[in-house]
Amino acid sequence: MTTAIDTNVIVALWDKDPSATLAARTALEAAFRRGNLIAAAPVFAELIAAPGRSEDFVGAFFENTGIAIDWELGERVWRSAGNAFRRYADRRRKHRDFGARRILADFLIGAHAAEHDYQLLTADVRLYRAAFPTLKIETI
Repeated sequence: MTTAIDTNVIVALWDKDPSATLAARTALEAAFRRGNLIAAAPVFAELIAAPGRSEDFVGAFFENTGIAIDWELGERVWRSAGNAFRRYADRRRKHRDFGARRILADFLIGAHAAEHDYQLLTADVRLYRAAFPTLKIETI
């Protein structure tokens, strides 16, 4: 089974909190034992945007860990992400939700996993369960 990795899992792996790091490392190791690990291109882009993390650092991390990056998302993923993002925006407007807003990258990551029938490893089950009800989700 292939497991897609959400940005928040890598962020937790690099966290200064040892419990977050351990949880992420344990989940990643378990996923690796089950099969291949992959990240959608938006994960790479989000990671290089963090302070103190260069493109070279992030690239080396993926290369050294054997986590593949899918640079070609394709039309189906973009359409699926756009439709999920639209439904999310509709729900926010309907419920007058003024809390933290999600960004399109979240929906691209979920659509990538869903369209390829990958399991998604994430710390954000609620978002992905609402946006992609049939997606197989593993949490840290």
